[in-house]
Amino acid sequence: MLGGGGLVAANVYATASESGQTQVGQVLASGAATIDCPDVGSQLTAVPDEAKAEVDKELALLDKQIAEAYQRLQQSTQAIQQDGAFAENSIMNPLKEKRAATIERIAIAVDRVGDRPQGLEPFAACILRASGNQGEQGGDGQNGDQGGEDQQQDGDNQDNQGQDGQNQGEGQDNGQGQGDEQGDQQGGNGGQGGNGPVAADFVDIKSVQPNVQSARKQGNASRGTFSTACGVNANGLFNSDNVIVAPGVTNGAHHFHDYVGNQDNNAFASDQDLANGDTSCENKGDKSSYFWPVIRLQNGAEEQDAGSPGGGIEGNAGEIVTPKQVTMTFVGNPQSKVTEMPKLLRIITGDAKAFVNGNANANASWSCTGFEDRQLKDKYPLCPQGSDVVRTFKFQSCWDGNNIDSANHRTHVAFADANGVCGNGFKAIPQLVQRIVYDIDAPSLNDGGRTTPLFAVDSFPEQLHKPVTDHGDFINVFDEDLMGEMVDCINGGRKCDAADGAGDGDGGGAGEEPGNSPSPTPENPPGGNNGDDDPADNGNGNGNGGENTPSPTPTATAPSGGNNQDEEPADNGAENTEKPSTDSTQAPDPADGEDKGNGEAVPKTDSSPSAVQSDEAAATGGDDDLGGAVPGPEPSSASVLEPQATSGGLADTGTQLWPAAAGALLLLAGFVLLRRINSRQT
Repeated sequence: MLGGGGLVAANVYATASESGQTQVGQVLASGAATIDCPDVGSQLTAVPDEAKAEVDKELALLDKQIAEAYQRLQQSTQAIQQDGAFAENSIMNPLKEKRAATIERIAIAVDRVGDRPQGLEPFAACILRASGNQGEQGGDGQNGDQGGEDQQQDGDNQDNQGQDGQNQGEGQDNGQGQGDEQGDQQGGNGGQGGNGPVAADFVDIKSVQPNVQSARKQGNASRGTFSTACGVNANGLFNSDNVIVAPGVTNGAHHFHDYVGNQDNNAFASDQDLANGDTSCENKGDKSSYFWPVIRLQNGAEEQDAGSPGGGIEGNAGEIVTPKQVTMTFVGNPQSKVTEMPKLLRIITGDAKAFVNGNANANASWSCTGFEDRQLKDKYPLCPQGSDVVRTFKFQSCWDGNNIDSANHRTHVAFADANGVCGNGFKAIPQLVQRIVYDIDAPSLNDGGRTTPLFAVDSFPEQLHKPVTDHGDFINVFDEDLMGEMVDCINGGRKCDAADGAGDGDGGGAGEEPGNSPSPTPENPPGGNNGDDDPADNGNGNGNGGENTPSPTPTATAPSGGNNQDEEPADNGAENTEKPSTDSTQAPDPADGEDKGNGEAVPKTDSSPSAVQSDEAAATGGDDDLGGAVPGPEPSSASVLEPQATSGGLADTGTQLWPAAAGALLLLAGFVLLRRINSRQT
């Protein structure tokens, strides 16, 4: 638990023994240090129900103690400069004492009704760690010039999560600006709140290699998809609670969440409150709660929480960005059929403390529309013009068959292995794939975001707004009948939309967001060679690298693509289809093809929906064997693709005219034959 997984630089105390007190003082005085405490909650794999409420409140108190200590660390730069032992004596030692007392109360609470947990005492001590942001000094009390030539841009200490074992970023777009201005802000962590983000947290998505891989579906796979549309939180339902992790505790998350679906989720919401709550979902049978940390622009704007806990006073500052689009799609298992989720099942994916905890539970996935076969775990993406920022959450899809939650909120669910198998006797359940799109311009790193502001996800203050801390939360409050329809749809290999009440197998995917119909865009072009089963490929596949330029080889009947063998909901029309038969309802067969993307994003423009695939259509895909007719990309100077015929169009008209034409020919032949007979008789 003490290991940071390579996410941050050296232990400041260790540095002191190696290089002397001067270096310690420099790191601390620069504001480029954070507090790393062992995660006690993750160690509690079993807590008796009778002790759970008390333990949850004590765990929330541990988080509050860290936040307060970090805030004091930020405010003590002058004292630290004058006294090198100030941080240890006045911040870290008192923090250890408070944590020790809290951990003891946790042990006592469990001991009253069960077996006392052993081995928790060493978790009281915390350490100071260098943040890796040294040299990126703040300026003018806001973003500052983002220095970074001394950022060790080989990637070894920059949130070294990697992508499938690779380092993504490797210092891309870092070191712009020299950090010459110190400004009024002494902290070196940048950002409007003074604790991140910094230039080193961003990378050009075009410099990242495709890295999405998924298990291939086997014969007994559950191939269907089920979508539910619940809006984008346009009504601004926020709070800094977390009813899963810290029930009954106000500001238990220490950062703001967006909420869609259930409208009654707060720290004090009971199961009955959730069951009786209103919902923003189109199908009122889905009262599930979907929530995630907000994204903010570091633009100096004051939001409603600017002076509140969880908001500005804890470093979460700036304008909250409303998503452009949110899609929730439940997909099947590549190996087996799925079983129904139990009512009130709770799932957390990702780790809000991953910057100091390491990557054991990290599950962040950042990308850009048109490049979603390139997923970033520990960097924010710099998207090209015409491309939007995307956060994708894939939730755990294996359930222990008994519990709707666990003491550490993790052990009752798990991810399937690389082949899609649920181990340890766990059952496969529908996997929630959540895709959130934001219209955010790439920030200007060379001036620290002054021209175009930096953006960042809300976080615990000591986590410094690092992208690796991104996470999502889900509480299942589906009506039992609707959950049954979901499972039947997925196991039956159909594409269904909750807004339709039940799947009709017509290939219709996620419906449009309520009150948020997007204009069609060319962001999800035909892809190539997508042989995987990843629901977030969005048309990029593993062949074209996510480029937004259509194939230069036009076809009048189908978009370009290649060898797509999957059936996931967010492939965004990457499938290559043969010319449809006269029966327009028959799904076309997949055909091998080659993509020709050139790596450049196409600017967003208004155009006919028949020629351009919308984000909603992209999120559901046009899977070859599920009957999804997929429109081609927007015509351009490089290639012109005519709209593919769909149900109710010319294809249907032609099908209906053939019988009439054949009848007319037979009638004409009869007249000719009759005249010949009459001529011979005369």
